[in-house]
Amino acid sequence: MREIPKWLKDLAAQKKAAFHTQKAQLLKQTLDDNFCTVCKEAKCPNRGECFCSGEATIMILGSICTRSCRFCSVPKHIKPKEPDANEPYKIATFVKQRNLKYLVLTMPTRDDLKDGGASHIAEVLREVKRQNPDCLLEPLISDLQGNMEALKIVLEAKPEVLGHNMETVPSLYQKVRVGASYERSLNLLKKAKEFAPNILTKSSLMLGLGETKEELKEVFRDLRKVNCDILTLGQYLAPSKEHLEVQSYPTQDYYDEMAAYAYSIGFKAVLAGPFVRSSYKAGSLYHQIKKRAV
Repeated sequence: MREIPKWLKDLAAQKKAAFHTQKAQLLKQTLDDNFCTVCKEAKCPNRGECFCSGEATIMILGSICTRSCRFCSVPKHIKPKEPDANEPYKIATFVKQRNLKYLVLTMPTRDDLKDGGASHIAEVLREVKRQNPDCLLEPLISDLQGNMEALKIVLEAKPEVLGHNMETVPSLYQKVRVGASYERSLNLLKKAKEFAPNILTKSSLMLGLGETKEELKEVFRDLRKVNCDILTLGQYLAPSKEHLEVQSYPTQDYYDEMAAYAYSIGFKAVLAGPFVRSSYKAGSLYHQIKKRAV
């Protein structure tokens, strides 16, 4: 396995220190006691920083994924439970108690559900808005197996941002995203913009899986062709020896170059760096776009 460079280890150590602060641990305990979070399930390196600033991403529809992507640490090969009917109320109440103004919701892929979980996602969005009219919402959804009626159900709940991650370049899909399709994911973002032009769309890619610079730029251009607004780029880190091996560790200069190119072709907001994840500083990116629009 390729050795992690010292500069990246040092950066990880700084983030790990923040995770062990009292403020971060208090929020971690509250979340662990009440919700699934992608922060925990995906072993996110930003947990300390985000928890210290009062941010977290809640995972709805349980913590079991019905696919077998080789980059992800979310549990698989176990039968998922039925959606929790009380989940919308629990999340909305949590948001109200903490006076959250921006909430990111993510989900495991639920191919076992007829609509991929869309109706449950929509109910969570509606209930959070009912109890917290000022809270901005950003669901990060699966490809819903290409079910456009299910996509409409989510969009009709009127989130401010709809996220769906491309994850990697087309040449690596068969190895990285088992059960997924590059064209299906791209079409979901395309249709989201057609169905709801005023809702911002967002996508994310992992770097270090063996992709080339030109392959990345090609994905950027494809995303802009479907009017995707926001792009995030981050380093792939193997959760275990059983997962895909890391092929490279791009430097921050490389991320800066990729971000500059993404801006040059029309993305409204871009965040790129080794520890950037799709939900990282999500509220800041949204407000950055709205501020420029004024």
